[in-house]
Amino acid sequence: MPAVSAPPPVLDPIAGGEGDESGFISAPWLEWHNSIVEEVDKSQRLFKSVSLTGQSASIVATDVSGLLAPAGLYRLSYYTRITTVATTSSSLTITLGWTESGVAVGFTGAAITTNLTSSGQSGELLLRSDGGTAIAYGTTYASNAAAEMVYRLDVVLQRVPV
Repeated sequence: MPAVSAPPPVLDPIAGGEGDESGFISAPWLEWHNSIVEEVDKSQRLFKSVSLTGQSASIVATDVSGLLAPAGLYRLSYYTRITTVATTSSSLTITLGWTESGVAVGFTGAAITTNLTSSGQSGELLLRSDGGTAIAYGTTYASNAAAEMVYRLDVVLQRVPV
């Protein structure tokens, strides 16, 4: 959580005093709590994440949002790395897709073809998505069948306040 701009008003009573204010939160404490809410509202929020290991096949377009994401601005990040190399060659390509203003929009990463366990890729996209539509990830995989390449994939979806 981001730092709150003011410390709590510890020298003021939490509850109001006598009369009509008895039992209610005091004004300094109410202002402090509201400042926390404002700071949280300004911060990015983790909406969903996926962490897959031991993958050795293509992944069809899979909705990371669960169709629960309201319309808005999002940061979609991904990380992938080859964890086991194929005997001769392999290829892995990441695809991302979403819908903005009723138009299907997509991103395709560069194919990873180096066939090394140090091979990987990461990226981050800022996107605007329609509410109730899929924000999806997928992979296209090709490998030597004798000893297949294995990879991991992490995808993180964060809502960005505007």
